[in-house]
Amino acid sequence: MRVHQYIFGKDGGAEKFFVHLVGALARRGVEQTAVMRWNRRWRPDVEAHARVIQSNFRNLSIDRLLLPIRVRLLAEKEKPDAIISWSTRGARLMPAYRGGIKLSRLGDYPTHLGYFKNSDILVCNTPGIADHVRNNLGWDRGVEVISNFTDTAIVAPVARAVADTPEGVPLVMTMARFVKRKRIHLLIEAMAAVPDAYLWIAGEGEEKDALEAVVREHGLENRVRFLGWQKDARPYVAAADIFVMPSSHEPLGNVIFEAWAQGKPVVSSRSEGPSWFMRDGENGLLVDIDDTAGFSHAINQLISDRQLAAKVGEGGRATLVGQFSEEAVANAYIDLFKRKP
Repeated sequence: MRVHQYIFGKDGGAEKFFVHLVGALARRGVEQTAVMRWNRRWRPDVEAHARVIQSNFRNLSIDRLLLPIRVRLLAEKEKPDAIISWSTRGARLMPAYRGGIKLSRLGDYPTHLGYFKNSDILVCNTPGIADHVRNNLGWDRGVEVISNFTDTAIVAPVARAVADTPEGVPLVMTMARFVKRKRIHLLIEAMAAVPDAYLWIAGEGEEKDALEAVVREHGLENRVRFLGWQKDARPYVAAADIFVMPSSHEPLGNVIFEAWAQGKPVVSSRSEGPSWFMRDGENGLLVDIDDTAGFSHAINQLISDRQLAAKVGEGGRATLVGQFSEEAVANAYIDLFKRKP
């Protein structure tokens, strides 16, 4: 079985899942070609399992003209069983290829369907996105819901000393791209009402200076640590006591799966994805979007009630293994690859 994939994202949750999926498909004997941005930090992980073609595919570049021709000719020559585009930019590259099935994966809510004129099926990673494209945008071709998975292996925690954090203190962690909708500033503000607890923040992005200013504003310099971008954040998650995802808009929430893989109790906003797969008090605690005091309360609740923390941590890992396993997700994609367009 042969598959071509087009992805032009940077370093977010979709890209992390893409790397997971490439590996999972390779372990099941799928031959893959990935067309992706130049010099992504995760390129070596893709190259271990797939042929990589690099291109920025920007509007003001020669590749904007030549790459569509190149991928069409490659598809006609190699006759892949399936072509997968990731996000709208990848969908723009989808050729009018009549051999295998053409899939566009959606990890967020599109505003219109013009990007997907050559797609046979939209693969949505939540039911909410599937309902949106069918009911709000009028998509009348195939729609499938296939969610993400993550590595469920439990890893050894990193020593807290690597981030100048004492042993024995409550440790909260989050990780995200530093953009406003991730609401990391809100979590920092919430930590002001969580006495003695430390906060680790993994990631990078345009809001870094603004976040550091919030830390100073609330006098939290001694309790907040910026970890930078981590290729493998699992040891840091394993070292934490609680994981928090405060986003105002989160179509799925891959980072929650990574926290669940390490058995950590999770506090999340009631954004789109978590509202689908989280059950308050059973596999995590849910807080209303932008409710700073609510996040403070939930974190303090998990710190003071170890039985509750253990319950929702165990419930989260059980949800991950039962609903978001590599076996189920990879096999669902392979079943799609076998369909005729």
